[in-house]
Amino acid sequence: MSVGSSPVRHDAADKVIGAARYPADAVPADALHAVVVFTNRPHARIVSLDTSAAEAAPGVVAVLTAADVPVNEYGLTMKDQPVFIGPAGIDTGRAAVAADVSRWEADQVAMVVAESAEQARSAAGLIRSEWQDLPRLDGIDAALAPGAPMLHPENGLGSNAYHHLNIRKGDMTAGWAAAHTVVEATYELPYQEHAFLQPEAGTAYIDDEGRVTVECTGQWTYEDREQIAHALDLPEDRVRVIYLAIGGAFGGKEDMSVQIVLGLAAKVLAERGEHRPVHCRWSREESMVGHHKRHRGRITAKLGATADGIITAIEAEVTLDAGGYNYTSNKVLGNAHLSVAGPYRVPNARIHSQAVYTNAIPGGAFRGFGGPQGAFAIECQLNKLAAELGIDPVEIRRRNALHDGDIGITQTEMPEGVTTTEVIDACAQRSGWSEPIRPAARFNPIASLPADPDAVVRGRGFASGYKNVGFSFGFPERSEAEIHLHGDGDDDSPTRADLFQGGSDVGQGAHLAFRQIAADALGLPVEAVTGHFSDTATSGDSGSASASRLTFMAGNSILGAAEEAEKAWRDGQRPAVGKFRYVPPPTETLDPATGAGAPNFSYGYMATEAEVSVDTGTGQIRVDRIVSTHDVGKAINPALVRGQIEGAVVQAHGYTISEHLQISEGHLTTPRLSSYLIPGIGDIPEVVDSVILELADPLGPFGARGMAEMPYITYAPAVIAAVHDATGVWFDQFPLTPSRVLAALATRAGSASSR
Repeated sequence: MSVGSSPVRHDAADKVIGAARYPADAVPADALHAVVVFTNRPHARIVSLDTSAAEAAPGVVAVLTAADVPVNEYGLTMKDQPVFIGPAGIDTGRAAVAADVSRWEADQVAMVVAESAEQARSAAGLIRSEWQDLPRLDGIDAALAPGAPMLHPENGLGSNAYHHLNIRKGDMTAGWAAAHTVVEATYELPYQEHAFLQPEAGTAYIDDEGRVTVECTGQWTYEDREQIAHALDLPEDRVRVIYLAIGGAFGGKEDMSVQIVLGLAAKVLAERGEHRPVHCRWSREESMVGHHKRHRGRITAKLGATADGIITAIEAEVTLDAGGYNYTSNKVLGNAHLSVAGPYRVPNARIHSQAVYTNAIPGGAFRGFGGPQGAFAIECQLNKLAAELGIDPVEIRRRNALHDGDIGITQTEMPEGVTTTEVIDACAQRSGWSEPIRPAARFNPIASLPADPDAVVRGRGFASGYKNVGFSFGFPERSEAEIHLHGDGDDDSPTRADLFQGGSDVGQGAHLAFRQIAADALGLPVEAVTGHFSDTATSGDSGSASASRLTFMAGNSILGAAEEAEKAWRDGQRPAVGKFRYVPPPTETLDPATGAGAPNFSYGYMATEAEVSVDTGTGQIRVDRIVSTHDVGKAINPALVRGQIEGAVVQAHGYTISEHLQISEGHLTTPRLSSYLIPGIGDIPEVVDSVILELADPLGPFGARGMAEMPYITYAPAVIAAVHDATGVWFDQFPLTPSRVLAALATRAGSASSR
């Protein structure tokens, strides 16, 4: 059996020795080079654009602007963003959004194509533009203020709050009347940069069949193709998208960066008789300025419970800063909306969530997809409630945990396979929660001075959560696979197989997991299965590498294709071809007034215990141990599962402790890794104990659930609870930088002395 084992990844050697073909490496020898020009204007109307000096510069082949775009709009879930910003009067095709207004400093105004990257960049500096500055909406308060200008008047809403969700469940008056204790707080949620290893890059050309072909990285080839085709006003079958090796994504490559403009360049140049490929590669600074981030936002929450800790009511207001464009804000908001009630029985709830346009960096998909924001609020609320009532934090979660057959926050029965209690118990047991906290090694973070032992205090914290598996809210979920079976000699059994699957391997090892699933389904060794992945010309639509869905959805499509191929083999086909499109149970949009509906067909469940040391003299925090516990249904490849847990923990650690993205007057002021501090090897948790439960999902392939996002969900609230346990201070915002920790400790000390 291949499933359940951990064979060496087929791409491991090439990645180690540098032979893997990433888009930034795969540059044809005769390629032209392109540079994208940002507007650098958070909110302004372009009055004029002069590209003549750039066009006349040495080596320049073309300068593309809004005038070259057939349909000047794009967007993953709402087409509310121009491809290029250009002066009024330019034909924008069918586009509804005004293209003469820059709503974000990284809106694109032009692309310069030249013989070399140096010539393109030099010519880009010769482009001249005039602008009329417009009132800047720096955040949600400014955007919601009376009289604030509408950033997207085309939607006709009359407000910058453009997407709303509601939950109205039970009787709030009765819920508050039954509450012995009520906890209220407002939580401020920060941005986070994806910081993937490979910045955005790609190459475009016209292939032998006349298709506009873009070699790039991303998370969903078919969705990329749709957006390129729409903007170029081409049938989708005249566009081809190929993913090369991908150096990380985490949701940051769900949306467009260079794909549309590269496709446009290839098309326009070919029409002018120039058939050389065009390559574009962003610098790290261009990447950090030019792609979306994890949403910042605000959650005001109120939680009531009986004296024995049973939840009676939840009320919350969730606001996410969408930035200048929607990207996936409407979908991320949905997950935050559900997560703010947690994996708990809640009889009475009133929750309102909204996404708001501003002139800040757009928010979009990022590992957890709204789950970390919603979970932070409910888990902090529950930990505060436990402290108020004197109930153990693990026990209060056990008392409120959802089980099979329970009605969830959206007033429908939870999908079968609820394992909240199991992950809570497994995490508590592995961490030794019922025992005194164990001594830690000497506190010695990387610092100029050693810690004063008398200033170091220790604590532990706990959090649990859940996260959807698969697309939500009625979105048409599906995944396709194709298998070709071959035989050797006179043997009547297949000996090898070709697997065609469109799913994106963004570094997590999905393509190996696909081959393992196919091998077991076909009774072949994994070495006998050859994968052909992520090319719209050869593989069907697998959906995106997001929503913790890819193993679940692609795995089921592969199982179906294997069954069809085996039928064809028995019918005498050589090679035997099996195709299958897997469609899971349907989901539903939520009732706009009550929030009633079945938003998801499956969930994953997780819990985290954190142990920390806090130096009260310097404000530094060291995370001594993390017990990260997950029900994965079935570990297709246990080594890959552990890698996902450890990677997510490190990424969540940066979100919680050190990554402080800052904006001033609409401009990112931390656009480099030297000022935006992702964790180094000396900063990460000392111990990550990965606990893998295999409680089969009824719908999953071999029982597997998606789990890549799960370790992220509960990290921040567990660490915050541990810091409170150590210091007595609750933090309602993060990251927990030393200055923020010291300020809070000083405030507590001042309050104590005044008493």
